[in-house]
Amino acid sequence: MKLKPMKIFWLLFIPILAYGLYVVVVLAYGTINDFQPEEQIEVNVANNTELIANDSSVFSFLIWNIGYAGLGNESDFFLDGGTMVQPTKELNGRYLQGILSVVEQYKSLDFLLLQEVDLNSKRAYRHNQFEEIAANLPAHSKAHTLNFNVKFVPKPLMSFSPIGGVQSGLATYSKYKVSSSTRYQYTGSFSWPTSAFHLDRCLLESRIPLASGKELIVVNSHNSAYDGGKLKPIEMAYLKEYLLAEYAKGNYVIVGADWNQCPPEFPYDSFSSGNADDYYQDNIAVDFMPEGWKWAFDPTVATNRKNTTKFELDKTFTTLIDFYLLSPNVILLEVEGVSLNFENSDHQPVKLKIQLK
Repeated sequence: MKLKPMKIFWLLFIPILAYGLYVVVVLAYGTINDFQPEEQIEVNVANNTELIANDSSVFSFLIWNIGYAGLGNESDFFLDGGTMVQPTKELNGRYLQGILSVVEQYKSLDFLLLQEVDLNSKRAYRHNQFEEIAANLPAHSKAHTLNFNVKFVPKPLMSFSPIGGVQSGLATYSKYKVSSSTRYQYTGSFSWPTSAFHLDRCLLESRIPLASGKELIVVNSHNSAYDGGKLKPIEMAYLKEYLLAEYAKGNYVIVGADWNQCPPEFPYDSFSSGNADDYYQDNIAVDFMPEGWKWAFDPTVATNRKNTTKFELDKTFTTLIDFYLLSPNVILLEVEGVSLNFENSDHQPVKLKIQLK
């Protein structure tokens, strides 16, 4: 049977019209509900301890981007060239249990600084990962702030199962009393409409009172990715100004972060030079901080892997973008990467031990 021209027109036009309407509705909904935090927001701290640190204490840290329990060794990710948008429920549950097991193993440490910790996200099957992790750290104070708060993320656009709603951010757990915790919004952002569906990058400050009256400033940060190199320099300039101001007050400063950059002068392809042709990672400038500030990292253990495919040892590209920055009045005692073969996240933890001068 031969279709009439008008029927052909409508058969073609209706799907296009429906898709166009979908795009308009999504853009309007995202813009109306766009998360636009103030530059400084006081964050609630659940203090489970009144322990005050001595200035001569030795402090231990762990940083880890847990990848919302969605990017373990059997996952890939569409933004990295893979196909996966959301892990299966079985994979998500397995990764989360693995993360909780690692946290349990390191609960004796004084500070745990975690990134990509979800509260109520479709991609993480609505698990409140912040509270589930806190249950393994009963002796620690806890604070969480959002850097990804979007009602509906339509990416990938042509997918029947897009990312959807996301609530995710930074979590800091402390064995010592936290006098206050503050979210600082980084300057710089993507242009509209990307900004309505993207992360609002920030740092989470925890102020730890010391017996001397000074403070230990613990900073948890996660800098921009997929930004084409445009946002990270702006964020870093903001961070530098903040850090120098705190150090000028006589405080001790520790930054633990997923920088999405390599340490100064560290070769980005140190671990996988054979398959780095399509990948590049910027370095933080050698003179970014004044003399005396120290970058603390373990050059022997990769902390991040590319998610083009499932993880394969000696085949998947890996690099180092998770590490610490210490103010001049902090003594570096030990830093150690924790090799887990990326079993439960596309990042690996890094431990740190320091003492105050």
